Amino acid sequence: MKLFYRHFGDGGQPVVILHGLFGISDNWVTIGRRLGEKYDVFIPDQRNHGQSPHSDTFNYYALVDDLYEFIEDHGLTNPVVIGHSMGGKVAMNFALEHPSKADKLVVVDMSVREYKARKQHIEIIEALLSVDMSKVKSRAEVEKLVSEKVESPRIIQFVMKNLYRVNNNTFAWRINIKGIYENLEDIFLGIESSYTFDKPALFIKGELSDYILDEDYDLIGKYFPKAQFHTIKGATHWVHAEKPDELCDVVDRFLEK
Repeated sequence: MKLFYRHFGDGGQPVVILHGLFGISDNWVTIGRRLGEKYDVFIPDQRNHGQSPHSDTFNYYALVDDLYEFIEDHGLTNPVVIGHSMGGKVAMNFALEHPSKADKLVVVDMSVREYKARKQHIEIIEALLSVDMSKVKSRAEVEKLVSEKVESPRIIQFVMKNLYRVNNNTFAWRINIKGIYENLEDIFLGIESSYTFDKPALFIKGELSDYILDEDYDLIGKYFPKAQFHTIKGATHWVHAEKPDELCDVVDRFLEK
């Protein structure tokens, strides 16, 4: 699958950044520009997200294959792979399956264990499905309908990033909500592999998030024996949106070692 992507920088080691579930490459532009001052940064929209193609197949096998194809198509040698949330699971699976293709791994607020769908995931799905695009004429109308399903202003703005104008009077969601909804359980599965990734790996946790718990460290170390851990104080799961400067500094120090 040929993925849409954003590119920052024109030299240095390649870095690929993978967004999370319901996200798009645009969520990582601030980080991409900053890292692009030293590195050659690529931020794809993963399948069923953003401007990339839609598919009924949506699982980590397919997402890993997409990443492999992306790296091959762009001739990226020894890239650093950075992933947030679902993107972190893609990055981990990719590193385990193709260790020779990744130089380093950075996982932002995601562990290797299985997760359950959370309230916010269900809210986002319900919000997307609740909008009858044949009856709305403006972004404001869509945002009002979304706000009836989603309480958090941050999540509302996150959802609205997926809206685009088809023509003067018609809007649509870029995200393939049907394809995601029908495969949602696969996205929350844990990692099970007989391989390890014996290269440097950094796991970054938001202090106020429960996606990486103390009891996860040993399990992460089983698959990533050189794993390092860093906690960003005051950050929730949305580390890149809340603490972009600190996140960039932490990643930059790790990559320079």
